[in-house]
Amino acid sequence: MARIAGVDLPPNKRVEIGLTYIFGIGRSLATKIVNDAGLDPGRKVQDLNDEETTKIRKLIEEDYQVEGDLRQVVSVNIKRLMEIGSYRGFRHRRGLPVRGQRTHTNARTRKGPSRGAVAGRKKASAKT
Repeated sequence: MARIAGVDLPPNKRVEIGLTYIFGIGRSLATKIVNDAGLDPGRKVQDLNDEETTKIRKLIEEDYQVEGDLRQVVSVNIKRLMEIGSYRGFRHRRGLPVRGQRTHTNARTRKGPSRGAVAGRKKASAKT
């Protein structure tokens, strides 16, 4: 089983797709890495030998920021936006969409499950 950047790549997937399981590597970057390593993109991860796995690992370590390092950089950037009080930082702090999406409807992924229209309000007592 190929292990690159602390991630076990799925053995039954193509190399190109398997690399996208690493945080920070998408389809286009995975294709570029496979081409730079001189591999056939259609090969399965389980068909890679140790030498080819080492070549991919070395390319990623030298040229790209992935997994833990990248997550740390992203979180520091978000903290910086919140500290300087920018609009984007404010949206992050509030847990609202940051990139201009509408919130009147939708945005449920970012806002969480919807609360009822009268959540927590007690029913009015009947007049006697």
